[in-house]
This record gives sequence, C-alpha cells and structure tokens, in this order.
Amino acid sequence: MMQVALKKEQIDGGMKAAVKSGAHPEAENFPLKEARRLVRDLWKPDARIYWTDFSISTIIGWAAVATAVLTPIASIAQVIAIIIATLALYRSVIFIHELAHFRKGTFTWFRRFWNATCGMPMMVPAYTYADVHIDHHKPQHYGTAEDGEYLPFAVDKPWKIIAFIVQAFIVPPLLVARYSVLMPLTLLNKRFRNYIWQRASSLVIDFAYVRPLPKKDQEASWLIEDTLTGLYAYTAFALFYFDILPLLFFGVWYVVTFAIFVLNGLRTLAAHAYRNGGRERMTQQEEFLDSVDVPGNRYISSLWAPVGLRFHATHHLFPGMPYHSLEKAYFLLKNGLPDNRLYLAASRKSLWAAVVQLWRESKAAQQT
Repeated sequence: MMQVALKKEQIDGGMKAAVKSGAHPEAENFPLKEARRLVRDLWKPDARIYWTDFSISTIIGWAAVATAVLTPIASIAQVIAIIIATLALYRSVIFIHELAHFRKGTFTWFRRFWNATCGMPMMVPAYTYADVHIDHHKPQHYGTAEDGEYLPFAVDKPWKIIAFIVQAFIVPPLLVARYSVLMPLTLLNKRFRNYIWQRASSLVIDFAYVRPLPKKDQEASWLIEDTLTGLYAYTAFALFYFDILPLLFFGVWYVVTFAIFVLNGLRTLAAHAYRNGGRERMTQQEEFLDSVDVPGNRYISSLWAPVGLRFHATHHLFPGMPYHSLEKAYFLLKNGLPDNRLYLAASRKSLWAAVVQLWRESKAAQQT
C-alpha cells in the first residue's frame, strides 16, 4: 500500500492549478467508489453517544459558567472556570452541525433538548444553521456565491483572514440585539421578518449571503425558535432587573461566547483550502480536495475541532456519516486505499500548519 505524500513538485503544481481553477488537477483520479466501499458499515448514528456526549458537555459548560460568576473577578479559579466553560459549551454548540445533517423526522427530541439547553441560551437556535449548511454540501452550491460558508481566502487579501477572526468581538452583542430588539419587530411585520430571515438569521462566514426564505412547513418552526430565543434574552434581563442574576453573568457569557467564536473561526480557516477564487462548481472529489483533515492528537485536536470536525475533508466525502464514525473512517481510508496519495493530500499536520498554509497562499496570490 502506498501511504506516502505527494511529491513536492506534484503538490506545488497542483496548488498553482488549484488557485486558478479552485480544483485539484488530479481530482478525477480520486478512488471514490473504493472509498465508499471501505466505509459502508459506518453510517448508523448511535443515539446513546449523542445524548451522553452532548448532555455531559452541556452540564459541565453551564456549571463552569456558574462557577465563573460566583468566584472573584480575575481570580485563578474564575479563569480556569471560563476556560472550561468555553471548551465544554463550544463542544455543545458544535452539535448544531450534526443537527443539520440529521434526516428529517429523526432525533426530534434531541434537537429540542439541544435548543433548550444550548442553542437558545447561546442565541444560536438550530434553524440558523440547518438548511444553510446543507447547501454548503450541495455540488451546485459548494464554493460558489450561493455558499454562505465559503470565502476564497487563499486567493484574496491576507488582511481578510485577520478580520475574520477579529470580528468575533462584535458577534455576541449582535446576537443579543438580533433576538432582543429585532425579534419583536419581526412579529409585527411579515415583510420585515422575511428580510431578517434572509439577511440576519444564518451562521455563515460570507455576510453578503442571502438565505432562501423558509418553506411553508418551516415557517412555524423558525418563528417558534426565534420567539423562544428572544424569551431567553428577556428572561435573563428580567432576572438581572430583580437582582436574581448578577451583572457578572453577562460579562462571563460575553467572554465565553467570544472565545467560542474565536475557536470556531480558527477551525473554520483550517476546514478548507479556500482556493476557489472563480467560485466555480466542483465535483465531490474536487470538494474533498478543497477541504482539510487535521487528525492530530485525538484529545488535543478535539478541543478546537470537536464533534468530529478535525476530519472535515472526510466529512465532505461522506456528509451523512455520524461524527463518532469519522475517525475510524479516516484511518480505514488511509490504510485501506490501494493508492492513498490523493486522500492524504487533504491532510494537514496541525491547526497551525493549516492556517499558516492558508496565509502563505493568500500572500502568494497577491504577489502574482
């Protein structure tokens, strides 16, 4: 079995072509049928894993938030509690990615539980990601202007990579304003509600993205999730007004939410090669080779890329595969493909290596 990386000249040549076309020049040679055969037994989601993993992460996260609120400001105990809260709630929030991939009518109570204990108190109800992310996986949308989760960072100005991370400072207050100020207004005027649903109700990285309006069978659920998320915000304000919830809670919530968006921003930068400057349509093989796996260390890498997202390229090969199967799938393909060079071309050694490569390609693109 050939388990060696592509030769440097092959990678460099492929990279230059990729910057131009957005695709890997050898993508058509990727052994997709063989890959599917190797992972054919890894598609069944285990509800026990989902409920246990999410519940433990969420309990730890909110317990750590409470600890941070009750301990002295800037104390070592508070700092440790905020770090734990960030990592635990980050893992909890990222389950929104799995919710997006569940087949309609499945895991209904898990979605409700996720919304009630994580999505709504963090101001990110499940509908804000569901259809948006599915479009990200559609061949006719991936990497194009219709993909809200894609920007051609590798062929654009480097400062935009920095700006993408820095904007995390303003995201928490914008989320609060979205559900405490704009939400009531959407209840009064349907035209305004549709405008907000299209332009201010999606977890995306392309802020020019305009989301399709909900289907008829989605309108009620979107409206319910919007309203309940707003009620969470108003409840927190009311508890503060009656001196039940201290002001420090809002400070801790802001810091934790900001830190989550920074972590997720770095993970997002490492999730793809972002070379599709022409915003052209791609095949599934090209989409895979424009995505990134960072297997790293099972325990350390899972902190910044939880719930299977360190295997993001493999996920783009098999979008419906449950997160708890992706690690096994990665090593089955790495060790089982007769020629695994193209498969390993999508792997990076670490988060740092992936982000640095993106930065270097962006700088090189500006020079040429």
